[in-house]
Amino acid sequence: MPLTIANAETVDRPVWWALYTRHQHEKAVAEMLLCKGLEVFLPLHESMRRWKDRQKLLSLPLFPGYVFVQGNLSRRLQVLTTPGVHMILSRGEQIAVVPDDEILAIRRAVEGSYRIEPHPFLKCGERVRVTRGSLEGVEGILVRKKNLYRLVLSVDMLARSVGVEVDASDVEPVAGESSREALFGRAPVGEERFKEAPPPA
Repeated sequence: MPLTIANAETVDRPVWWALYTRHQHEKAVAEMLLCKGLEVFLPLHESMRRWKDRQKLLSLPLFPGYVFVQGNLSRRLQVLTTPGVHMILSRGEQIAVVPDDEILAIRRAVEGSYRIEPHPFLKCGERVRVTRGSLEGVEGILVRKKNLYRLVLSVDMLARSVGVEVDASDVEPVAGESSREALFGRAPVGEERFKEAPPPA
């Protein structure tokens, strides 16, 4: 998905930016920006952490070190002066804009009843579309991890991805694949068809 840039045409139109924050300051930054009246998106996932004497279910950022905020260029200084914000991601001297559909796909995955967690970033692979449920219409890359299928959703600008567990019967090939058979082959769905891509070098 192409990266867009905030320019004169987007000065008065709220767009999504990605903020790079201090280590483990994502939640504090999100709360302060909300208090300033900005729309903020901090996707979280649950992770069980174990110590010798105890274990605890923690709510952690899906994209550690990043918070998404929707605003226009007139609020740039207000965002940058927020404690804990290092920078707004940019290309050259212009703010980079996160495409709305990437934010929407991840938001729907987080708000739905799906198991979601960070995933190695993927740029290629079999692309599918969810055909039912709260993620209906969302597109991503289908991979296989152990006995589960996962739909990988990416934020290209961050080179980060998340994986959402899905049922193989709930997805179909995106245009370019002529049928489900082209995607899954003739073997039963339970047989391994997708391999998890190695992490980027």
